[in-house]
Amino acid sequence: MSHSATSTLREAGHNIGPVNVDQVLHDVNILGPLDDNTRKILSKEATVFLAVLHRTFNATRKALLQRRVVRQAELDKGNLLDFLPETKHVRENSAWRGAPPAPGLVDRRTEITGPTDRKMVVNALNADVWTYMADFEDSNAPTWDNMINGQLNLHDAIRKQVDFKQGEKEYKLRTDRVLPTLITRARGWHLEEKHMTVDGEPISASLFDFGLYFFNNAEELVNRGTGPYFYLPKMESHLEARLWNDVFNLAQDYIGMRRGTIRGTVLIETIPAAFEMDEIIYELRDHSSGLNCGRWDYIFSVIKRFRQNPAFVLPDRSAVTMTVPFMDAYVKLLIRTCHARGVHAMGGMAAQIPIKNDPAANEKAMDSVRADKLREVKAGHDGTWVAHPALASIANEIFNANMPTPNQMHVRREDVSVTAQDLLNMNVPGSITEAGIRKNLNIGLGYMEGWLRGVGCVPINYLMEDAATAEVSRSQLWQWVKHGVSTQEGVKVDKGYALKLLHEQADELEKSAGKGNKFQVAAKYFAGQVTGEEYAEFLTSLLYNEITNVSEKTPAAKL
Repeated sequence: MSHSATSTLREAGHNIGPVNVDQVLHDVNILGPLDDNTRKILSKEATVFLAVLHRTFNATRKALLQRRVVRQAELDKGNLLDFLPETKHVRENSAWRGAPPAPGLVDRRTEITGPTDRKMVVNALNADVWTYMADFEDSNAPTWDNMINGQLNLHDAIRKQVDFKQGEKEYKLRTDRVLPTLITRARGWHLEEKHMTVDGEPISASLFDFGLYFFNNAEELVNRGTGPYFYLPKMESHLEARLWNDVFNLAQDYIGMRRGTIRGTVLIETIPAAFEMDEIIYELRDHSSGLNCGRWDYIFSVIKRFRQNPAFVLPDRSAVTMTVPFMDAYVKLLIRTCHARGVHAMGGMAAQIPIKNDPAANEKAMDSVRADKLREVKAGHDGTWVAHPALASIANEIFNANMPTPNQMHVRREDVSVTAQDLLNMNVPGSITEAGIRKNLNIGLGYMEGWLRGVGCVPINYLMEDAATAEVSRSQLWQWVKHGVSTQEGVKVDKGYALKLLHEQADELEKSAGKGNKFQVAAKYFAGQVTGEEYAEFLTSLLYNEITNVSEKTPAAKL
């Protein structure tokens, strides 16, 4: 190892041990455009760290993804999910606990979520909330610019250097109070970052997002009184949580940080994960900061995993509320499980956007937010999500009135007993209507069109729609065609009918959109997903190549 390579890494303040930089960076390439911002975030030292993460863990990641395929094949045969017999001892052992809440995570009653563009970062940190979940996943379109600039924005925000001016308007962080605790959501295990390759294959997007944020900010966050905290999405088993825990341990060891400093909140947003909540907390226990009810992704997962089973056909999206049997069971089990293990049980998203030009409609929408947050706090949740700063006051009002303590882990919910049958109870009253089909088409097309332009969350009818709600929309359409349902109006939902309505909605949306819109491109991709035939695991994977900006290879050693 050359003296210069050793010195460079030590001067960066990182305790990496005996690593030969040139050897590690061999066959590591950057395919995204490089500029000063990229080099600030994706330094040579950070790239070494990413390469180490990828080579250590990518084979396990791919094996776990293959495990999902095998499990899906079993479900397609008509088999159902159940609690795992091989981990019964973990569920029944009442002695173990997750980690106590970390600094800045004791009280999480209101969390705001959103993408990592600079304006959102400033507005979120200025909101009257306790934490900000900065999202590289469902509300973000992973263009190279979005990923690099998002990392830069968080880097600057942590150091309180994020103020900027846009036109005549200035965006500045508040100085009159402690800012919300920052939590970052990396992309899920299924995604890749094609703008960086290691040994000829794209790096895991999860490891890319986590690795850059951790390497550049972990020590600074601890010095400022919090720590490197993460939301972990889309997991389907405790083995996937074990992989994250292994990643956390290696990362902390790599820079000489105490194990347990990282904390991860797991979104329970897949139906297989709902059967492994105890086990997921157990695998992450020294790093666990609880579980979250990712409601829309959860509905999507139920449809996706049981899409071949006619017993799982659901009515219009609007009928699948949090009080239907399978959703109610999911919430109760999550709260009971978390509180038995001494970790937070976080509630779900309020996606409403204030309706400024219609006071009556706005009040009705805000009343629905109040009812949802009251249900959550009464059920025992320790906090909740909002998508817009204006909703923070409503969430705060409800939680402050009903949760005078920083959290309510003392609400053990020992009255709750949830069976496998409860989690799979599809007794959901409601109909399938043409209006519901068109609504799904509008949401799916609207989201996909925005995503193709590099925008990861889209306001539609005063709701902030992201990848999760788009996935529900297309999965319902696929399911309805596959099983030949009839609408309330008496029309059979077949391939021809679905495509007819799709093209009508796409044409209508295109007419009212500005020049350069991508509704017809979105319709082309959507058409393959609503006929009950092909089914992509994720829309984001299906569309990803449309927004990659791969350039000539730059060897990482030249960063």
